[in-house]
This record gives sequence, structure tokens and C-alpha cells, in this order.
Amino acid sequence: MKADIHPNYADVKVVCSCGNTFTTRSTIGQEELHLDVCSSCHPFYTGKQKIMDIAGRVDKFRRKYGRV
Repeated sequence: MKADIHPNYADVKVVCSCGNTFTTRSTIGQEELHLDVCSSCHPFYTGKQKIMDIAGRVDKFRRKYGRV
């Protein structure tokens, strides 16, 4: 490998908007990384995912195209 071409791979503190914090390693070049969603608050990982049919859009589609 060539010398001095690789970025610095250092510890980074990750801070989520929900308040969860953890440490990982990254080449970002900053001490902290701020996230909007992490595995502690994302609906897919928490099991609180909601599948909503707002205003009956599926039924409206089925009526429009004849699939009841």
C-alpha cells in the first residue's frame, strides 16, 4: 500500500436527536456526528412502524381501476 494516502480512521461520538449516544469509528474528521434517526428510535427497528391508508387511497385506486 502507498504511504500517507489513507484518511485518519478515528473514534467518533454519535449523537442522535432522541438522546441516544454511542461511539464508533469513522473517517469523517470530526469528533461528533449528529443524526436524526438511529436504531434506538427508527420505527423499523423498534417495531412501532405504522402502515396507514390515509383517506382510503387504496380503496379509491381499486374502485377507479375496477379491482374490488
